[in-house]
Amino acid sequence: MATKSTTAAIQLEHNAPLVVDELELPDPRHDQVRVKLLSSGVCHSQLHQMHNADLPRPQLLGHEGTGIVTDVGSAVDHLQEGDKCIVTWVPRQTPRGRMAPQPTGAMYRGEPALGGVYTWSEDVLTSGSLVVPIPDEHPDDVSCIVGCAVLTGAGAVLNTAKVRAGDSVAVFGVGGVGLSAIQAAALVSAYPIIAVDLVDEKLEFARQFGATHTVNAGGNTDPVEEIRELTGGGVDYAFDAIGVRQTAEQILPATRAGGSGADNHGGMAVLIGIPPPEITLDPRLFMMAQRQYRGSLGATYPDTDFPMFLRWHQEGRFPLDKLITRRYKLADINEACDDLHGGKILGRAIIEY
Repeated sequence: MATKSTTAAIQLEHNAPLVVDELELPDPRHDQVRVKLLSSGVCHSQLHQMHNADLPRPQLLGHEGTGIVTDVGSAVDHLQEGDKCIVTWVPRQTPRGRMAPQPTGAMYRGEPALGGVYTWSEDVLTSGSLVVPIPDEHPDDVSCIVGCAVLTGAGAVLNTAKVRAGDSVAVFGVGGVGLSAIQAAALVSAYPIIAVDLVDEKLEFARQFGATHTVNAGGNTDPVEEIRELTGGGVDYAFDAIGVRQTAEQILPATRAGGSGADNHGGMAVLIGIPPPEITLDPRLFMMAQRQYRGSLGATYPDTDFPMFLRWHQEGRFPLDKLITRRYKLADINEACDDLHGGKILGRAIIEY
């Protein structure tokens, strides 16, 4: 093994466009692997990173990818050279509390390039705990979005909320994460499944993944009132896959009320999207109606959930290929980011190497 040069998208300054340039990757440490990437998702979380003035630069981006393992550190025992794999941001073994990102050793023009995991690069050097082997039979391209969009949306439904058959669900925001939540809710036979967005085209697209009802929250429409009317008082589970202040404040009152008694709980609001610093909630929604509000941060078990999601895709029950509607090359990464920011992408976009 030896130091490897690769090509990556790098942000050098806050709010600046990305540069596509050469990156140096050293030999893996004992707990690391190097992966030659085949594809990567383009996630809205990276736009948040690009606009975050507090993050140090140069910054590497991307956190869902499919590739081939090329080099393996001595302490990594679940991967071998030549394995197909998914690179993700969720560790295989659940840590206690948040896992602090560790510098990978990647260098850009003599400076450490920061990012504990990154997939907007032809090759990645990262912790073996963030790399999950998958069988060769799974596709090189569409499998990459399992590493974030699918695990985040479906994981919130299956593992955070534990939605069951007959439960009512509303999903605010029907990008890649929201559509994954809708598809997971459909797979467990939730009903109704209400998609909420501002764009009719996106709402119609959401029906292809299991949405039974749609609410366009634009204009003078109050989506909370629409949801209450559709469900006779509110849903069992409401998910915010956007994270702006307005939607983060709407999901709790969109759930049904409970009341007094030991087992008279109201609905649950689940925040998936990256939230603003502050939101305002009426405490009576908690106290008087026993509603719950919680977050969901990559709620998945990668070693068992990833094979499940990929099997569902093979069976036609979780159509990853339909979820992906735009494809770019790494050289076009700024165009991809602009299209995502401008709301031009239905579902998920990917980079193909």
